Amino acid sequence: MKKAEREELQREKLRKMKEFEDRFRGGNKVFLAGMDEVGRGPLAGPVVAACVVLPEDFDLLGVDDSKKLSEKKRMQIAPLIRERALAYGLGKADEKIIDRINILEATKGAMKIAVAQADSMLMEKTGHHIDHVLIDAVSIKDLGYSQTAIIKGDSQSVSIAAASIIAKVTRDAMMIKYNEEYPWYSFDKNKGYGTKEHYEGLKEHGPSPIHRRSFIRKIL
Repeated sequence: MKKAEREELQREKLRKMKEFEDRFRGGNKVFLAGMDEVGRGPLAGPVVAACVVLPEDFDLLGVDDSKKLSEKKRMQIAPLIRERALAYGLGKADEKIIDRINILEATKGAMKIAVAQADSMLMEKTGHHIDHVLIDAVSIKDLGYSQTAIIKGDSQSVSIAAASIIAKVTRDAMMIKYNEEYPWYSFDKNKGYGTKEHYEGLKEHGPSPIHRRSFIRKIL
């Protein structure tokens, strides 16, 4: 595929994702946030959530569900999203929290932190609060903001997709750093997911301090 053809497909993808999102705008819902998480499935490390508020004229090509992008592409796009966003926030819940309250509740807690940070940045920059939050697949009862949970939202909403990229790049960097401290599990490659190398490391060295005991109990 030629570069021009690829860019045209990206423009069409962006148009559709913004069209979906614009249906939620109107009335007072001007400041629309997208929120997603990364790390619900791994055996080790935190779950990380990101919340992003994009301007209506956001025009960065290539934004998509982070799972559909290469690591190189995510690394290129993430700083551009931060640069062009009206606001963004990050939240995390570590393995101890996950083991104590379960992964779903830990994810919701991380999301509450992320949206609060994004709202604080938005208020500081614009004097406005977030009007509505689009969340990938999760509903949060006491979030404090009106919200809509969207199945596969990271491939439909540009804001959720942007959040998925920020969350993924942030968590991957954390796991690469953890690999320096615990090199036996190949965290730099598997990011904490259950690969062959990871299981072999667990069998030989046992769990590290960042392993989720509730996730590995059945395999040890």
